[in-house]
Amino acid sequence: MWKDRRLLEILRINHPIIQAPMAGVTNVNSTVATGYCGVLASLGAANFKLDVLRRSIREIRDAGVSVFNVNLFTISEKTSDEGIVPSPELRNLVLGYHDELNLGGLPELENIYGPTWDQLAVLVEEKVPVISFHFGVSANLVEFAKSNGAKVLCSATTVKEAIELEAAGVDVVIAQGFEAGGHRGSFLSPDLPPTVGLFALVPQVVDSVSVPVVAAGGIMDARGVTSALQLGASGVQMGTAFLTCDEFSVSQEWRKQLRETHSEDTLITRAISGKPARAIPNRYVTELEVLDESFLPYPYQYSLSSKLRALANKQENRDFMVMWSGQGSRLGKCQSVSNLIQNLVEDCRVLLS
Repeated sequence: MWKDRRLLEILRINHPIIQAPMAGVTNVNSTVATGYCGVLASLGAANFKLDVLRRSIREIRDAGVSVFNVNLFTISEKTSDEGIVPSPELRNLVLGYHDELNLGGLPELENIYGPTWDQLAVLVEEKVPVISFHFGVSANLVEFAKSNGAKVLCSATTVKEAIELEAAGVDVVIAQGFEAGGHRGSFLSPDLPPTVGLFALVPQVVDSVSVPVVAAGGIMDARGVTSALQLGASGVQMGTAFLTCDEFSVSQEWRKQLRETHSEDTLITRAISGKPARAIPNRYVTELEVLDESFLPYPYQYSLSSKLRALANKQENRDFMVMWSGQGSRLGKCQSVSNLIQNLVEDCRVLLS
């Protein structure tokens, strides 16, 4: 059924579908369940401590999944936290939330991701078969990642970024369109939200690089999968479609918002983490968006809301939750991962025939 088999052969999977590595949402259980389905399961590990990272990899393997992807962020090197303080307006607003919810003072600001090289060393030692990066990747990182046989993937939001990734040695380029949920993979202009839609981006990237191209952004069902393949993509990466699956760490309130939010209501904002990312807006996002002062640099802006997010997740309080979402969320269905993949493959078979 799949005419372009390059991605299948490189990744050793049965179907040209990658489950997006959504940090904070994916877990060992979701990776194992997805890995059983013949697609590439991914674990978003950018925020994992080294011992947790190593243990998670081994648990996935012990469950019988031999082919899987672990994703890291590449701008997460540890730096000095000194001098990183919120502006008065931002500080007072977030402190007001803390007073409202009896949370006490603001959390200590810290870089909650990485360090990338140390995390990557664990992946190499554990012989992780597929390693993906977000926010660009250097040739040195690619070389190190491949040193124990891994295949390397990375996201691009423009043709120029895709060309640079191929030059760095990646095996697969993930073309991330404007419609995608979560953080933009942009790295040449990292603080500017991209404006290129997926179906304009994919054929241009396909014509500009020789490695397989994976389409990502707004793909929720077989119609999106087959359309991306017709545009020359070798496969697709899907994130939001998995958020309503049983095995993923998504609260009931978040799932409810995914099903009820219209595509035009999602927002690319820097208010959550300090970098452009698409989410469902709530009280926290909308009230921070109108501030006159600058946000903290990434990822300290994210760290600023750590207490709020922890309590909001526990209480299912949508006002202060982070609800990542692509523009196609209303097409999602509450189901198991196996049902999602089975239906996708069967529907693709019909459409492609």
